[in-house]
Amino acid sequence: MEQHPAPATGQVVYGPETNVRTFLSHVFAYMAAALIISGAMAWLFASTPGLLAYLYSVDGAGQVTGRSLLGWGVMLAPLGLVFLMGGMVNRLSGTALLLTFLAFATLMGISLCYIFILYAPAAIIKVFFMSAAIFGIMAVAGYTTRTDLTRLGSLLFIGLIGIIIASVVNMFLGSSSMDYIISILGVIVFTGLTAYDMQKLKRMGEEVATGTETAQKMALMGALSLYLDFINLFLMLLRLFGRRD
Repeated sequence: MEQHPAPATGQVVYGPETNVRTFLSHVFAYMAAALIISGAMAWLFASTPGLLAYLYSVDGAGQVTGRSLLGWGVMLAPLGLVFLMGGMVNRLSGTALLLTFLAFATLMGISLCYIFILYAPAAIIKVFFMSAAIFGIMAVAGYTTRTDLTRLGSLLFIGLIGIIIASVVNMFLGSSSMDYIISILGVIVFTGLTAYDMQKLKRMGEEVATGTETAQKMALMGALSLYLDFINLFLMLLRLFGRRD
């Protein structure tokens, strides 16, 4: 471990590489915790008919026929919390931001319980590991590359806006062909964003002071970015490869 004793105070100041590793370890710890919470909540609601009934209308045969008002609220709430975290990051304390992040992960998991209704568990597991492999490869690529991905990130963000607009339009059209195209483009966009966000977080780790509240906040926001990259990549791949037979 690279250490540099400060001659005036005797305190230990870590070098840039150690700062980056420490910062990223916190980012991935927060991200892993969020994924575990989301997965547990999704499974809990999907496997408990009483809880599922709060979110969806279910007929006598146990088939889902629609989303309840609460279900719509749970679906939209994570988006609201993302905007809250992004807009209030400088005003919220580290503890408040952490609690908001955990609330986001919880609500996101509840909103994702539908995947256990639409897809077989084996398909979900298969696509999860596929997503983890792609995410891991691109995260390493983003960390190690010396190419500046800023321009790529701007293009990917434009692509993300296009995907959102196309998805909203397709909610009314219900085109399976458009859904397939959106899913393919989504995989490309979120694969690229993983590398871009990873490079951005590496640079952030070189600048932020380890152990401060600012570092905690930046780690939480970094975890949020990577969480969204992974979840969206997973959902796009699930739409492509996770259909029931």
